[in-house]
Amino acid sequence: MVGTGSLVRLILQRDRLRLAVWVILLVAVPLGTTSAFIELYPDAASREQLAATVSSSPSLVAVLGPLYDSSIGGLVTWRVGVIAAFLIGLMAVLTVIRHTREEEETGRRELLGATVIGRHAPLAAALIVAIGAGVLIGLILTGGFIGMGLPSAGSLAFGLGLAGVTATFAGLGAVSAQLTEASSSAKSIGVAGLGIAYLLRIAGDVGESSGALWVSWLSPIGWFSQLRPFAGEQWWVPALWGGLTLMLVGGAFAVSSRRDVGAGAFPPRPGPAEAGPGLRSASGLGWRLQRGALLGWGLGLGVLGMVYGGAADSIGDMLEGSPQLAQIFEQMGGEQGLTDTYFSFVVGVIALLAAAYAIRAVLRLRVEEENLRAEPVLATATPRSRWAWSHLVYGLAGPVLILALAGVLGGLTYGLISDDVTGQVPRVLAAAMVQLPAVWILTGIAMALYGLAPRHVGLSWGALIACLVLGQLGQILQFPQWTLNLSPFTHVPNFPAQEIEMVPMVLLLLVAIALTGAGLIGFRRRDIG
Repeated sequence: MVGTGSLVRLILQRDRLRLAVWVILLVAVPLGTTSAFIELYPDAASREQLAATVSSSPSLVAVLGPLYDSSIGGLVTWRVGVIAAFLIGLMAVLTVIRHTREEEETGRRELLGATVIGRHAPLAAALIVAIGAGVLIGLILTGGFIGMGLPSAGSLAFGLGLAGVTATFAGLGAVSAQLTEASSSAKSIGVAGLGIAYLLRIAGDVGESSGALWVSWLSPIGWFSQLRPFAGEQWWVPALWGGLTLMLVGGAFAVSSRRDVGAGAFPPRPGPAEAGPGLRSASGLGWRLQRGALLGWGLGLGVLGMVYGGAADSIGDMLEGSPQLAQIFEQMGGEQGLTDTYFSFVVGVIALLAAAYAIRAVLRLRVEEENLRAEPVLATATPRSRWAWSHLVYGLAGPVLILALAGVLGGLTYGLISDDVTGQVPRVLAAAMVQLPAVWILTGIAMALYGLAPRHVGLSWGALIACLVLGQLGQILQFPQWTLNLSPFTHVPNFPAQEIEMVPMVLLLLVAIALTGAGLIGFRRRDIG
């Protein structure tokens, strides 16, 4: 462990901006939501009415998690708790892999190993920084909630829950970093584990009334809800995070001590002596590098579409026992209008995830360039534009396939339940496909940054996070309309709840084309590396 402290300082220096963005985001959203709820629901009667509406709708439980208490703290936990747990888990996985497996892949770990650095110091330093960031976020939120007048016990439970989720997924990231030689594969494993935990949480929370709550106990994200912040806290739940974290971290150190630097626990299989005909072109190489991610993201978001489609059947339960809500949605088509609004919301969530895939697909160009694999390809007769398109096409066509699969499976699931397959599949599919122009805007941003300012390609992830905050929480946090308009998803028609307007979609498409074109032109003119 010699040199761990020095590596911690190095990581903090390198990631000072990245970590600051994560901390600000994960602190500002819960505190801002608390302020908004205090203003919107000042009395117990209004909060109880909202709680009754939420509790009667498995669809809202599937998206945001269960609501166990109608207090301000309980409402905040329901609205942002699961989202914050997912995001902080993502932060932990990516941070640990970035400073372990990615360092080995680029050769920087070997250079550090030539100095007075212990074998396990890099892994320990990455874990300390990731878990420390989660603890810091938890402490700030605890103090912030208490300062806003919320109960101290619930405030502490909320912060402790986020810290526990951080520690567990930091451990998962540490294990993922030991399994494979490629940082991209390690990230895929870690993010897949995070996605499975989220899906288990959905299945358990939605099935609580039918006795399937035990499924939620299989998910570290589900444990956050079961900790019950502001709703009769169960203080023994953090022991689950602690136990699982110790197992994962211990396993990661054990594997790390038995493998060579740069190698993974599972070495890659040797390829054939001669490349197949599919690798004779840049497009064939691009397919070989992109196919795994496309398959994984497609299947994952397809399953998520099925889950959301199954939950839509109970959306009509929200109208029962709530005359005010029934009157509001009577003007929108009654139960069908509420279902349409629900699908407009969930396809927006899936579109954000599809945009994350699109950014990842485009930034594969940067990975290939940084790892010096682009130059040998471009040293052949392959033009720069053809090589760029061999990856860019997945940032454009990949979201089409992913959203189509999620829309078809979501509409099919709801159609089978409601006995209206032929009517619902086209509606949900169309609701998903109208999100494409907004997704392509983020694809264009990633390509523009890669072509014009390759050292700042990470800002494309910042654009995605901004869209997430503006779209999912902007209205609750009462952001000015001009800030909401900065997100391309604000301008996408909320079909099927609203009619499709072609003008905004065409304008978004033109902006996406301009950004993508600027990136391609910039890449053709700049130096490689």
